[in-house]
Amino acid sequence: MDFLISAAHAQEGGTAGGGMIEFLIMILIFFAIMYFLIIRPQSKRAKEHRSMVESLSKGDEIVTNGGVAGTITEVGENFIKVDIANGVNIAVQKQSVQQVMPKGTLKDL
Repeated sequence: MDFLISAAHAQEGGTAGGGMIEFLIMILIFFAIMYFLIIRPQSKRAKEHRSMVESLSKGDEIVTNGGVAGTITEVGENFIKVDIANGVNIAVQKQSVQQVMPKGTLKDL
């Protein structure tokens, strides 16, 4: 009957689990994926927003994070004044500007 039963199941098995090197390689791969999928694109978007905020000037047509559209009438250190209707000006923080619109966009509204 010995020829029907494999003798391999009676032998000692090797150690289960990998070593420390395999663990470190997996951690490094995980951090590399996190860097390329999350950290790098976010820092790129932040850099683009920072340069857009620094380049704001009088006469630019903008949209704020709250959805308010208007034309910049005055640029200060931290705040800008935005004309949202004839004679209606509001002050908003520079950082709240979401997008600079092409010239003439607000005339269509």
